[in-house]
Amino acid sequence: MEVLTVILIFLIMAIIGLALLYWYMSYKDKKKIEEEEKITSGTSTKVAVQYTKKSIFKFMQFDKIEDNMIVQDNGQRYLMVIECEGVNYDLMSQVEKTAVESGFVQFLNTLRFPIQLYTQTRTVNIGESIQNYKNKLDITKKELDIKQQEYARFLKSDNYNEKQAELMRKEVLRMKNLYEYGRDVIEDIQKTSQNRNVLRKHYYIVVPYYSAEIGTDLLDEEEKKAMIFSELYTRAQSLIRALFSCEMKCKILNSNELVELLYIAYNRDESEIYSVDKAIKAGYSELYSTAPDVLDKRMKAIDKQIEENAVQLARDAIDEVRAEKERKIKKKEKQFDELVRQMAEALLEDNKKYVGQEVTEKAIKKVNKTEEGGEDDGQKTKKRTRKVSNAE
Repeated sequence: MEVLTVILIFLIMAIIGLALLYWYMSYKDKKKIEEEEKITSGTSTKVAVQYTKKSIFKFMQFDKIEDNMIVQDNGQRYLMVIECEGVNYDLMSQVEKTAVESGFVQFLNTLRFPIQLYTQTRTVNIGESIQNYKNKLDITKKELDIKQQEYARFLKSDNYNEKQAELMRKEVLRMKNLYEYGRDVIEDIQKTSQNRNVLRKHYYIVVPYYSAEIGTDLLDEEEKKAMIFSELYTRAQSLIRALFSCEMKCKILNSNELVELLYIAYNRDESEIYSVDKAIKAGYSELYSTAPDVLDKRMKAIDKQIEENAVQLARDAIDEVRAEKERKIKKKEKQFDELVRQMAEALLEDNKKYVGQEVTEKAIKKVNKTEEGGEDDGQKTKKRTRKVSNAE
């Protein structure tokens, strides 16, 4: 009996010990989770505080633009960009296609360094071009008015000459035709580009050079930049000469053109409205991104989709109502004679007291008989037509 009591006490103590151990482990895990949450919240706050201009430059993947080169990785990597005009390969003859292919093979064989191919699709600003055309058209209109006034004065003058008058008339007619042609061209371009964007592709070759390729540390910064520029320029020119055999026209982008290239790459939606030229004229000395917040763009896209769907739903409802009306009209057209007869009968019934009972009844019979007679006459006419046709 005493042995069983001792064993029972031992089991109870063991259970209490295990419970205390479980509670301690749970408390420790909870404490660890709370410390991790504090660290996470503190880190996020720290990142928000340290979101500086430097992190933006790191995101944009380039440091600066100078001497027609893009500088990356704190001066460890330099890029020179070549712009190429595309060729319409499908419209070439077989001889021209063969020449282009052999030239491209030669271009590939001349490569002794890595390159990158980059294609950028830009929206052509038709509005600016149309405005330029309108300004020129206004000048033409003023010149035409002056010529017409001179011609009118010449016809009324005492020095009237038939030959000279004919020359002036032809000149006025020429300028008038030119003005009308320009006006029609502008109207046609506006109508064509009203509901769609005009896009144009630009093709580029990116030539890199690493400062580690110099192989010496004895040069100062200016000498390094001069050597890097010389090496990049030599590489770019060799590529341009090789591509010239493919009938491709290429050129090296200068610093302003590089700024425009990067500006459009980071501001695809706003580059047409607020171009890089306007940014430079406004006094900006550095390349900023004007793109809106992603959530704002998504909200705008959703609002636009809602509007489009609402317009489509309204159009479908209108079309359905109109279709229903058209069905009712066709039904009435089919029942036209019957409806006329019913209305005539109703009119006679309504005016029975004025016309008289006997006259009304006879008139109703006449109306119904006329309807039946019309059908009989029609059937007789059809029978006569069949007989005549058979006789022929």
